[in-house]
Amino acid sequence: MGLTNNDTFKKLRVALKLRDEDIVEICALVDFKVTRSELGAIFRNEDHPKYVECGDQFLRNFLNGLVIHMRGPMPKKNKPEPKSDS
Repeated sequence: MGLTNNDTFKKLRVALKLRDEDIVEICALVDFKVTRSELGAIFRNEDHPKYVECGDQFLRNFLNGLVIHMRGPMPKKNKPEPKSDS
């Protein structure tokens, strides 16, 4: 079987040396609220009674926040001014 969202999230956390506080701040960048206790449930072993599966939306919001955290926010695009036929 392939990697689950939980496995992917755990590997990213270790590879980027992120603490729970870092993950909470990263999720806040995309207005996604997450608590440290929710993270604890996601990072538990699958056989633990309080294990929670990491959903697609959760991982997607974390990844979007991670992009902003690593690169910075997207610059605002300038609207082209309409050309006048003078």
